[in-house]
Amino acid sequence: MELSKPQFGASSSSSSSSTRLFTHDVFLSFRGADTRNNFTGHLYNYLVNKGINTFIDNDLTRGEDITKELLDVIEGSRISIVVFSANYASSKWCLDELVKIFQCKESKQQIVFPIFYKVDPSKIRYQKGQVGEAIAHLSKCKDNSEKVESWKATLTQAATLSGWHISDGGHEANVIDEIVKEIATKLMKCTPLDVASYPVGI
Repeated sequence: MELSKPQFGASSSSSSSSTRLFTHDVFLSFRGADTRNNFTGHLYNYLVNKGINTFIDNDLTRGEDITKELLDVIEGSRISIVVFSANYASSKWCLDELVKIFQCKESKQQIVFPIFYKVDPSKIRYQKGQVGEAIAHLSKCKDNSEKVESWKATLTQAATLSGWHISDGGHEANVIDEIVKEIATKLMKCTPLDVASYPVGI
């Protein structure tokens, strides 16, 4: 017999007024050209199939600057998963997302999990190789000059967190299964139970 899938979703209106309301369980940050049609796409489908309310930016129109709509989604998410890939740091949009995610980590205690997809975590932490080249290229634009140090600091901070490293030839399906189990466990721990004012039989 197939068991019904748990629906984590946003906090219900009947929860205590002190409970923060969330619009999404998980926010996915990734470089679309690198992983949308492979790893991140598979991870998203697995999360959704497990009843985890996950945001992916398929329906957003990308421009030069990150939109308020996306900033609101990040703020309204319990957990952010950042999929670092070779070209992640070449996107100003991705870097602005990352800074916002870590602001929410500090101000809202948002949980952040990094995934290093076919990129060495040390390259992210110290901005070496292709990552360093991408930052250097973006820094040439005058409009980015005030953001560069923040981008670098946030990349360094992200690379120090516990997460997953997927190398070439790694068993991606097994890693995705492990990630989803960890996310489900975290959500179960931070989702409050709705208890009646005068519970009976507890």
